[in-house]
Amino acid sequence: MCRNIRPLFNFEPPATDEEVRAASVQFVRKISGFTAPSKANQDAFTRAIDEITVVARRLVDELETNAPKKNRDDEAQKAKARFLSRSR
Repeated sequence: MCRNIRPLFNFEPPATDEEVRAASVQFVRKISGFTAPSKANQDAFTRAIDEITVVARRLVDELETNAPKKNRDDEAQKAKARFLSRSR
């Protein structure tokens, strides 16, 4: 089960469509409680992912901030350091 939907706003380079879709998949998995739907629920699952992807993309594109853009590599290194400090 997904536990961590990552922020997608205010990064340089901006979030890709694939990242937005991956976050949408994680969201649908989380709220449905399924990591993979049954055949009976596959259409609803896929439709929800598609619709949430559109809305999430629009949200990320329309948000504004005065904060400087974050660097993806720097944020990934910080996350790795936090993980390592917790796993000791």
